[in-house]
Amino acid sequence: MATKLDMERCSSSMQLTRAADYAVRVMIFLAALPPAGRASLPSIVEATGAPDSFLSKVLQGLTRVQLITSRRGPTGGFEITPIGRRASMRDVVEAVDGPISLNVCLSERRSCQRKSWCPAHPVWVRAQEALLGVLSTAMIAELASGDANIPALAHIKTGQTTSLLGPKMQ
Repeated sequence: MATKLDMERCSSSMQLTRAADYAVRVMIFLAALPPAGRASLPSIVEATGAPDSFLSKVLQGLTRVQLITSRRGPTGGFEITPIGRRASMRDVVEAVDGPISLNVCLSERRSCQRKSWCPAHPVWVRAQEALLGVLSTAMIAELASGDANIPALAHIKTGQTTSLLGPKMQ
């Protein structure tokens, strides 16, 4: 007899990290700004619901792979780059988490000795391909332009704050 899983206690390894989730939120937020628009760390924190201490690491990862740039000073902030505007969700997730692998047998860093005879291996391969296909075709710019809450971002420049991408998650 099947047992209903308690999802709050389930710690599946097939779950994106919070860093990846926050990185996608940041990229959608920045892509929704006007060209050459910058956002301060506090406005990104408010819009994404990400804690600022954790968000700093996410922003560093996105800057390292040149999806965003940062500028210090009174007119500074974070800005999406042309590369970032063309990025997919897969690009963003891999920027902060590294290569996506549903199972260790699919990892680029390891060779699975059982893959030639394991009956589950072809299923893992198909699932991996499906996931990567979906994430590779979900483009950040399209997500930003298709979100009904995005036009409200204009209020951030005037000092008002607007929540973006649903309720705050921590």
